[in-house]
Amino acid sequence: MVDVLVIFGPNLNMLGTREPEIYGADSMADIMGALSDQAVDLGRRIEMMQSNDEGVLVTAIQKARSDAAAILFNLAAYTHTSVALRDALAMFDGPKVEVHLSNNDRRETFRQVSLTAGVSDGSIVGFGADSFRLGLDAVHRLLLRRDGAGAIRQIRGGDIG
Repeated sequence: MVDVLVIFGPNLNMLGTREPEIYGADSMADIMGALSDQAVDLGRRIEMMQSNDEGVLVTAIQKARSDAAAILFNLAAYTHTSVALRDALAMFDGPKVEVHLSNNDRRETFRQVSLTAGVSDGSIVGFGADSFRLGLDAVHRLLLRRDGAGAIRQIRGGDIG
């Protein structure tokens, strides 16, 4: 069993080249490398996966019910459209943290509604690649709290200071 399953949704494999003015210059490989290093520092075992296929993502979340203690995820465009992914996340009993590189509330209206936020423990948005690193820290703290130690609060872009 891994401590955290990290899920990258559709088009995130194109990070670094896809609209860098919105999503930044870091590639998915850069983010994965930083998360791997951070996981070692936290003493956490993580597994990371990416898919552009909604069904593959649903299956991964279902499998995580027996294979992972927590899920850190960016379902990208599926965040706003997929009831199937929302329902899969609702079946997962462990901590779930949603992250987005950009601040969805500052984007197009259709991106301002997250179908998955209501079944997540919290959301971290708007910090670029740091959203994933903040998300991993949040999941770590949620796991500590679940085990009787630590505390966590929701972090949204622009709320820190």
